[in-house]
Amino acid sequence: MGKLIVFEGIDGSGKSTQFNMLAELLRHIGNEFVQVSFPRYSEPSSALIRMYLNGEFGSKPDDVNPYAAAAFFALDRFASYRIDWGNYYNLGGTVLTDRYTTSNAVHQASKLSSGGLREVFWDWLYDFEFNLLCIPKPDIVVFLDVPADLAAKQIEKRRLETKSGTDIHETDFEYLSRCSECAIEAAAHFGWHRIDCAPNGTMRSVESIHSQITALITSIVKKDD
Repeated sequence: MGKLIVFEGIDGSGKSTQFNMLAELLRHIGNEFVQVSFPRYSEPSSALIRMYLNGEFGSKPDDVNPYAAAAFFALDRFASYRIDWGNYYNLGGTVLTDRYTTSNAVHQASKLSSGGLREVFWDWLYDFEFNLLCIPKPDIVVFLDVPADLAAKQIEKRRLETKSGTDIHETDFEYLSRCSECAIEAAAHFGWHRIDCAPNGTMRSVESIHSQITALITSIVKKDD
């Protein structure tokens, strides 16, 4: 088996930026790996995801129950694993992903009240994706912890700069706040590596966060060698 490194964080956390920076660094120093971002919006396996995020099943995230929505995203991962990177991973390759099952653990579990109901969902989710769909479990989860108010500002900044639209997850601040709270709970529950991106409510520089992530990944990989 190979190694699976996952980047997680709420929308607007800067996750994709840090994911791409680490990938570029690994390429520069000669590490071989496969890079995957979820959901894969251009693929047929994400059809239900696109319908959900575009509001075709309801204008609010809570209009679709967490178990149904989680299945949409899980099946896209299943297709990606079976078609794109499963063989490489099973032969010992390293796979770096932007989002994974961990996103269901955050975004869908946030639809449930804290504590028992979330833990029931998490148990179901991990059994469904890892035991029934047989996709691999992550070796390392890097969780970028950013408060919802700062994340919302980043989402709006990105929308203005790229002139792109937003989906039903990104436009609902109350939902984004729940995701932020749920992500912290999930990180503690699963033992993710938490990166505090905004101590005292002030966002750290991109370079500072990147340096911490690089040190973390390097130290873990060395321990496993």
